[in-house]
Amino acid sequence: MIRKLRKKFIAAALAAVFLVLLVLIGAINALSYRSLVSDADRTLQILADNNGSFPRQMFRAQDRPSDMKTPPNGGGGGPSGERRGGSGELAYQSRFFAAWFSDGSLSRINLDNLASLSEEEAAAFAELVYASGREKGFADQYRYCRTACDGETMLVFLNCQRELATFRDSLYASIGISLGGTLAVFLLLLVFSGRIVRPIAESYEKQKRFITDAGHELKTPITIIRADADVLESELDGENEWIADIRRQTSRLAELTEDLIYLSKMEEESPALQMQDFSLSELVDETAQSFQSLALAKGKRFSASVAPGLRVSGDEKALGKLVSILLDNAMKYSTEGGTVELTLERAGRNARLLVRNSTPPMEKGDADRLFERFTREDRSRNSESGGFGLGLAIAKAVTEAHGGTIHAESEDGVSLTVTAELPLR
Repeated sequence: MIRKLRKKFIAAALAAVFLVLLVLIGAINALSYRSLVSDADRTLQILADNNGSFPRQMFRAQDRPSDMKTPPNGGGGGPSGERRGGSGELAYQSRFFAAWFSDGSLSRINLDNLASLSEEEAAAFAELVYASGREKGFADQYRYCRTACDGETMLVFLNCQRELATFRDSLYASIGISLGGTLAVFLLLLVFSGRIVRPIAESYEKQKRFITDAGHELKTPITIIRADADVLESELDGENEWIADIRRQTSRLAELTEDLIYLSKMEEESPALQMQDFSLSELVDETAQSFQSLALAKGKRFSASVAPGLRVSGDEKALGKLVSILLDNAMKYSTEGGTVELTLERAGRNARLLVRNSTPPMEKGDADRLFERFTREDRSRNSESGGFGLGLAIAKAVTEAHGGTIHAESEDGVSLTVTAELPLR
């Protein structure tokens, strides 16, 4: 149990760290990408407003070579260019080309500000984007926009290779740092989680030791009370209702003591199990047959369906107790004249054992509590059924000791299904 608690603590802490990092890294990179797209769209808008070139005002005289008297591409000025004047660096650093379409056909293309594509490649690229009909977006490493210009349709493509490469490098670096940080947190948790759960482990061990020691100490007085009851009965020359009641209660107390000790042993980190290969199908079938007469005596309908040839590796005695507990629990708490169904089937690599019984109306959430100690299906908690509410707790401990799982559910509120799965041999 402590080992599982430690694993759950580590898993929960790692999940929390991973979730926080995922949100932070996702938000940072999303904002970075949004900024990249926004900058590219602003540049494209300037080019679109100026017939596929930068306005004259963006080429400062001190930024141009001495022999450059006019801006590249004969950049159109005009009011729009004057409004959108800015740093000359943007004009010199941007790599772009423009294509014009008239009546659905490519009429001309301008590659003065791009050297990475030939005219044929740029034309094919532009025609592909034009056919898509999209107004703006990314095509490979180019951000593009579509606009109407002098009765034609103009497509402007801006090379964003450097920006996208920087974004990808930042993304990969942040992912790598996040994974490294998560790994570091995992190693720290692995080292310090033992110290964190140590108080709980010590308390749990003390509890188990107390139950075991108290159980063994109770055996002696129980035996003495039984012997004294026998002596009193012999002296009174016959049965006496008070002596019979003493015997019943000492038997219940002895049974409770044995169940608590058995449960404590099953919940140990490495319970002492006599593991062997055996036929689970035969074990379940034999146990089911022994409950046929009990079901008949209680006036309940009992049916069993057992798949043949299912073998497991485990403690046969413990697994027999598991089947008996599930059937006994179903017989005790099913409704008067109700039904009990047992099914053993193959479920992939596991053997699935289902025990279903009719039950008084219950809420669906109540089924999850049945595996807690001293919890019964009937909320009155009376002792007429003869149980202590430890049966399903023991069943869970036995199942988990064999590497299996067990759960209970009530789909319709008037029946209970307990399902145990055990790994096949």
